[in-house]
Amino acid sequence: MAETLGSLVDKLSIKHLRLWHLDEDLNALDSDDPKREELQAKRALVVGQQKDLAEEIDVFFGAALRGEVKLRDEKVKLYLNRGVRPSDGIKKLGEAVSQLAERNARIWHLEDEARRTDLPDAEIVAVKRKIDAANQERNDLMDKVDEILARQAKDE
Repeated sequence: MAETLGSLVDKLSIKHLRLWHLDEDLNALDSDDPKREELQAKRALVVGQQKDLAEEIDVFFGAALRGEVKLRDEKVKLYLNRGVRPSDGIKKLGEAVSQLAERNARIWHLEDEARRTDLPDAEIVAVKRKIDAANQERNDLMDKVDEILARQAKDE
């Protein structure tokens, strides 16, 4: 898949989640814990990746406004729409980006829940279905970001 603004924003929001959880893990350790060095190295890597993605977004956005890059990556969607909140009502780029970041946070926490060993299988299945719906919403929101950018670029 070619990169689009939606896919880049999606990646950036996941980097922010990783950084937040790394900070959470670092704060839980004693200052002399040997795991700190490894976590700090991972944190530095993620910070660098965030900066690279932010720069890539800036470059992509400029190129998009100049008509130099493909703004949308049309997909053939074959999944079911059970339990999925439609993104049709979202009209502004900031709202689409915010909702996309929120879906990534939701998926992260649902995945954590699904990995719990103290849950019965039936509950894990229910959580996995929630993950599927949230992931479908995430993909729809990446497309929504691209759709809004394409519309705004056309209007310019």
